[in-house]
Amino acid sequence: MPGAQRTARGWQVRWSGTAVMGILNITPDSFSDGGRHLALDAALGAARAMREAGALLVDVGGESTRPGAAPVPAAEEIDRVRPVLRALRGADMLLSVDTMKPEVAQAALDAGAHLVNDVGGLRDPEMRAVCAQAGAPACLMHMQGEPRTMQRAPQYSDVVAEVHGFLAAQAAQAHADGVPDVLLDPGLGFGKTLEHNLALLRALPALVALGYPVLVGASRKRLIDTLAGVPLATARDPGTLALHLHAARAGAAVVRAHAAAEHVQALRVQAALAGGPVST
Repeated sequence: MPGAQRTARGWQVRWSGTAVMGILNITPDSFSDGGRHLALDAALGAARAMREAGALLVDVGGESTRPGAAPVPAAEEIDRVRPVLRALRGADMLLSVDTMKPEVAQAALDAGAHLVNDVGGLRDPEMRAVCAQAGAPACLMHMQGEPRTMQRAPQYSDVVAEVHGFLAAQAAQAHADGVPDVLLDPGLGFGKTLEHNLALLRALPALVALGYPVLVGASRKRLIDTLAGVPLATARDPGTLALHLHAARAGAAVVRAHAAAEHVQALRVQAALAGGPVST
């Protein structure tokens, strides 16, 4: 069943059902909400609203990882996320930092983050060392290539076997290096075609069966446009909900979403209809 009991830097975190990780992008160029939360007051208000709506975590990111995105210098990324994390430190919310850079992860953990969300999949040994030394759990994601080029021509012999194999191997390496806990994310849209994404979504029960909490992040992604003809990213929340409700039924422990309140509501209704635990 979805849900878990984990430890995150001194917090004993228990939840049932499928929890929501709310997205808070402190960036000018993220694909659906770039620039909305650059002002500190706007960022803090959005974070508190997501938590009040029932999101388990708020994921703070200072670098866009949309297809074609250019990298951001570490110092600039730190300058974006650190004031938000410092201002929310001590609040009744779990905070995640969305970064591929060990120095950004370190600064974020020092500022109050509880978890590192690494789209690089903890491939950098320095990132694993940062998490281990801080006692911070991490979400490790599969990505083929890097954001600037990942969608040019993604290819796999067997996308499910390759992605699941990578995630299992990286989880084992992370534990061996002292990372206290991991979540697995198949990385929808990160070096995948529509067919790859659909195969991974259909294979979620097999990923869940590896024994780690699984996070799915399909929020407002281009596959929804391809499937349903919705070119405007901010109009893709209905499609996002459909994909994330599927993920919850398949056993995902967490879904990562822009529309956090709507996800909390939908997941609670689905859980009640199924007679299972309602996410808390």
